[in-house]
Amino acid sequence: MTSAKPLELDVDQLNALKQRVQSGRLSDDDSRIVQAVITTLIYLKNLLELKNISIKRLRKVLFGGKTEKLKNVLDAQDEKDEKDDDPGEPPPEDPNGPGKNPPDKTGGQPGPKPRKRKGHGRNGADAYPGANRKPIDHPSLRHGDPCPECPKGKIYEQKEPGTIIRFRGSAPVQATIYELAKLRCNLCGTIFTAPLPEEAGEQKYDESAKAIIALLKYGAGMPFYRLDKLQQSLGIPLADSTQWDLVEQLGDGVYPAFGEFERQAAAGDVVYNDDTINKIIDLLKENQTREEGERTGIFTTGIVSTTQGRKIAIFYTGRRHAGENLDVVLKNRDPAKGPPIQMSDALSRNIPKTFDTILANCLTHGRRQFVDVIECFPDECRRVIETLAKVYKNDAIAAQRHMSAEERLAFHRKESAPLMTDLKAWFNEQFKQKQVEPNSGLGKAISYMLNHWDKLTRFLSVAGAPLDNNICERALKMTILHRKNALFFRSEFGAYIGDMFMSIIHTCQLMKVNPFDYLVALQKYSAHLFKNPSQWMPWNFEDTIASIET
Repeated sequence: MTSAKPLELDVDQLNALKQRVQSGRLSDDDSRIVQAVITTLIYLKNLLELKNISIKRLRKVLFGGKTEKLKNVLDAQDEKDEKDDDPGEPPPEDPNGPGKNPPDKTGGQPGPKPRKRKGHGRNGADAYPGANRKPIDHPSLRHGDPCPECPKGKIYEQKEPGTIIRFRGSAPVQATIYELAKLRCNLCGTIFTAPLPEEAGEQKYDESAKAIIALLKYGAGMPFYRLDKLQQSLGIPLADSTQWDLVEQLGDGVYPAFGEFERQAAAGDVVYNDDTINKIIDLLKENQTREEGERTGIFTTGIVSTTQGRKIAIFYTGRRHAGENLDVVLKNRDPAKGPPIQMSDALSRNIPKTFDTILANCLTHGRRQFVDVIECFPDECRRVIETLAKVYKNDAIAAQRHMSAEERLAFHRKESAPLMTDLKAWFNEQFKQKQVEPNSGLGKAISYMLNHWDKLTRFLSVAGAPLDNNICERALKMTILHRKNALFFRSEFGAYIGDMFMSIIHTCQLMKVNPFDYLVALQKYSAHLFKNPSQWMPWNFEDTIASIET
């Protein structure tokens, strides 16, 4: 930012300067003062702009905000522009009354109600794959019976039954008390106890109890102490210390799957990575004794690897940065496969130090720079955002048409390359014609795009390169939710357990597999898992179970 030397002028001196400017008689000293005043105004303008951006970001952190979709960003700016143009007159009273549809422009009948947003309607029966299904036969009629309404017709069973859904609540972890009858001989004193039924199992806490606790803790962000209170209030106490013991036992039985995740993720065609801050109490205590210059930060890295339609999520929590954790994964990669495409933001700590990658940067991060300053530069930012929207639309078309990586590359080169070329030329023209102050919010946004242009437009040069890192940022929301509710991990081992279960749960979600069923299956077939982990991935474990049981 341009620095401004403070001016020590009182009001009388400024008024005298104003009169000399109006009369057109300026001295050399006056020219120097005017230049300093202009520099000061530029400084104050930039300072105010940055302040507004910082306040906007702080407000978003504290209170949340709308998504950065095109409609939300531009509609919000249009509303602001309308308010700025509004003279302040109160809106006319609605003759229809509150909550009624306004009449159409011709004065006729009220117009149609606005359409509901997609995804806000009722769920059909197919949306409940985990629900129990109970077929109900008709109490008096069967297939082929005469029709009760007309004597000549016959009734036939329909292919699709009618469906009614009923919901019932219960404690997350249920308990059953088996009261075994006891009989005692009055002579010898021998006691005879009824045998425990097979349905009771051998374990006090079965596979499903351990699985649901892990899902609530690491998938839904419910701390152990909250589940403790909930179970207590429902009459089935389950201490938080017991929950940790059960989760640890579960981890001991399923960790080979996590190791296989790491091995198969190394073979990915595209790897996404990013990190967020976190807390481990033991490491925070260790920070107090670390020497100056040693790393004290604690991070959780999210890595998503995609290949052949499979998506694997891996989390690591500790002192390592995202690039260093990516090195841990890529050490398992077959050198014959060549370097993968890596998608991340432009931070240097996201780049692995040991293994080569084809680096691509997140276009959404570049776009966000303009979203943040749209209130200060509405026309310029609108142009950039609308141009990028066309690029994203092209990418959506490629996905809808199920194009191969090479077909998608050719399509983007034809449709998106001209858009990006024009945008880059416009960026350069803004600086060349001095239309933008380089140190302003808009200038910094443009500079970010130009400085990382090749990596931001990798989708125009490399087949399969994605546009953004959104899939990894969504994955990190899982660990952010845990950090928000549980606040910290107590130890590095606790962090490892959390990383393992978050990796398993989110991979199941990415592959549209029920994580509860998967965790239960890994426990029941733990011996098979240890022998051949590759047969127990979310996408093939059901086939493996079927082959074992047949």
